[in-house]
Amino acid sequence: MSTADIDIAGCRYVVLSGGVGGAKLAQGLSLCRPAEELLVVGNIGDDFEHWGLHISPDLDTLMYTLAGVANPELGWGRAAETWHVLEAVSELGGETWFRLGDRDLAVHIERSMRLKTGAPLSLVTVALCRAFGVSLLILPPTDDRVRTIVETPGGPLDFQTYFVRDRCEPVITGLRYEGASEAALLPAVITVLEDPELKAVILCPSNPFLSLDPILATADLRSRLQRCKVPVVAVSPMIGSRAFKGPTTKIMAELGYEASTLSIARYYADILDGYVIDGADHHVSRQIEDLDIRVEVTATLMETLDQKLNLAADVVAFSETMQR
Repeated sequence: MSTADIDIAGCRYVVLSGGVGGAKLAQGLSLCRPAEELLVVGNIGDDFEHWGLHISPDLDTLMYTLAGVANPELGWGRAAETWHVLEAVSELGGETWFRLGDRDLAVHIERSMRLKTGAPLSLVTVALCRAFGVSLLILPPTDDRVRTIVETPGGPLDFQTYFVRDRCEPVITGLRYEGASEAALLPAVITVLEDPELKAVILCPSNPFLSLDPILATADLRSRLQRCKVPVVAVSPMIGSRAFKGPTTKIMAELGYEASTLSIARYYADILDGYVIDGADHHVSRQIEDLDIRVEVTATLMETLDQKLNLAADVVAFSETMQR
């Protein structure tokens, strides 16, 4: 099987997603649209090598969530996890700051073995999703190497060192997406974006800088979305000045942005046609519309399956009201 054999027939929505927050909306979309209509493009800027294995945290979070095997307590990894290997590595004095459970480890072993035989990440991801019974298509934006590098006063850090080992404590002075501009956008993604039957591109409520920017920085994807003939709709990752998850507000402040739904709308104004915000942010609707972005106000919290489904249905219905 080659990348040309990836089945994209029937794809009508391109969904750009990071990990946990994006996976929630992707799950909601999978409940309100047929699986064959969805192409989820996941962030690989978080990918790294650990214990000699290729780890793809956001692709795995998407896969585990859509397979119904995500760990609800931790918010990452697999349910019913055990930690025997991690404990044994610790006893040997090895690095254990990045916690890999036994069941999760099996996925990384299999991915790494397939990559070492020359299989591209896209096909390995498709194969793993099939093994988990995930019927919708999850792909990286490219088969080339892309890595998020966090600039700090103490020097550059790879993403997982900053995020997991250092617990997001260092001040961020900048971000770069190593390899992104030189990477080749996956042909399947290009084909779907150019398909006259495409209905919308959806940006999940993921961290703009850590989750979505590595995807948008890949090849010419951001400029493609500027020229895209279908609506590009985003769901705000914030309610008021509070992010759903992670260090979004801290990073925005350190990079000189106001931590708000309006600020993120301004950040993506060059590609957005529509923006879905929570009712708590309705007071900034007019300011967002002044950016030539239509606004949909709804409940954006996704703590239950019904909330995920309802928000996804609202996003799809909203996108259907727009034309470029």
